[in-house]
Amino acid sequence: MDLKETILEGTIQAFNQKGLKFTMDDIAGQLGMSKKTIYTVFRDKEALFLAMVDYLFDRIKESENEILQNEKMTTLEKIRKILCVLPESYQKVDFGQLYLLRGKYPSTYAKVEERLETGWEGTIALLQQGMEEGVIHPVKIPIVKMMFEAALEQFFQRDILIQNKISYVDALQEVVDILVDGIAERTSKIEG
Repeated sequence: MDLKETILEGTIQAFNQKGLKFTMDDIAGQLGMSKKTIYTVFRDKEALFLAMVDYLFDRIKESENEILQNEKMTTLEKIRKILCVLPESYQKVDFGQLYLLRGKYPSTYAKVEERLETGWEGTIALLQQGMEEGVIHPVKIPIVKMMFEAALEQFFQRDILIQNKISYVDALQEVVDILVDGIAERTSKIEG
């Protein structure tokens, strides 16, 4: 692990402990290094946050690729997994606190929004494959994408998860269940 990655992992740990209120001293103490060393890599806390967003989303993309390449999973299983993918080491990250970024670090928040809206190629291909296989109803993919992004953006724009004591992982799973179960082909139709 290089110095930048070590600092980013320490930042994630500090964020888990103190939310956005962590300091560079907290990271330095967590890692057993000086603040000066951290400042040689990141000029300030905002630069650190920007790098952390890319770092987290890059790890998520790596996990997505593992799902896409898994030949043991069905298309529907892959769709479920890819929509709620979080690397194992980030399952305990309190993403519900990210709503605070909007007011305190708007450029970091904009980066989160940008990363949520991009990199959908694998998911779109899976949705198309699911429609071709007949395991999901024909859907307008831009609508599915918009609904999913909108739900996640609401998690990051408001304190709804904290207010309702819902973890980000549980909320993400609920959104995926609602989306996927709403589009999954049913084996038997209920007649009215």
